[in-house]
Amino acid sequence: MTISILLRNPGALFGSESSNIVDPNVTIWWHALVVLTLTAGTAFVMWLGEQITERGIGQGISIIITVGIMAAFPNGVMTVIRNLLQDTGFGLIHLTGLLALVVIAVAGTIFIHLSIRKIPIQYGRQIRGGKVFGGRSMHLPLRVNAAGMIPIIFAVYLMTFPSFIIGILPQDWEWVLGLTNLMDPTNPSFFYLAIYALLIIGFTYFYTAVQINPVQMAEDLQKNGGFIPGLRPGKQTADYINTTLTRITLPGALFLAGIAVIPIAITSWLGVGGMVEGASVLIVVGVVLDTVSQIESYLTMRHYDGFLKDRRLKGRRGR
Repeated sequence: MTISILLRNPGALFGSESSNIVDPNVTIWWHALVVLTLTAGTAFVMWLGEQITERGIGQGISIIITVGIMAAFPNGVMTVIRNLLQDTGFGLIHLTGLLALVVIAVAGTIFIHLSIRKIPIQYGRQIRGGKVFGGRSMHLPLRVNAAGMIPIIFAVYLMTFPSFIIGILPQDWEWVLGLTNLMDPTNPSFFYLAIYALLIIGFTYFYTAVQINPVQMAEDLQKNGGFIPGLRPGKQTADYINTTLTRITLPGALFLAGIAVIPIAITSWLGVGGMVEGASVLIVVGVVLDTVSQIESYLTMRHYDGFLKDRRLKGRRGR
């Protein structure tokens, strides 16, 4: 992680020199100490996340990231309110509209995260050892947002690459200056936002295709005696799953692009900082919903185990 930060944005590691936080006349050993310290801290956080995963509930790393985002949320809200009411001259109506957009974003994230397309599956009856197996009806769930927030991460890293290349070129060239303004993330242009949104949509389809293989799913269904009513097992089933997956991925991709681009556009338009990013909303909502689901499963299993334990005790007492 530290190496990726070093390659993506060296200023994130060594930006304190330009801000006069430390002595600018530092040696190479100070830089090595910075990298070593961040690497050790990253390793400790990863170890702590593994301990939470093994001994607690939920994914440890995800929970740590979520807690960090939620801890910074109140300060971000106060910064936005202060900038809106004092610095920019916007009134209470604009603040109310902004809060309404946040609520809509959270509600939309929950809806997209929980949305699935159920494909009906029928299993044929089989006779083994004089007993009848199968014949039951189930469904194959396909998530609308199967890619999660990975497309946003890919798009962010890809959008920072041109800025890195532009920073190497001489800044006194006129076309370089124009390209710098065009690809400036702090003051994004329409071209920047459009490319960002298209990258997110493209990566959503790409990562969904990597995660879900319709051909393999069709083969697994055929091996287990399952089929989609009205379709032949094999290629026809795979084509239907692929077509369905392509259709339901579109609203998920558009939502990811919207929740990533709209906060940036609003921040640039209002001229305020501290707004919650779309990726942060996706992380918090996803982790909270997954953790709640795991807690419910844990409580259900514990109740079921307790029920079986009571039944065993009653059976022994009856003997």
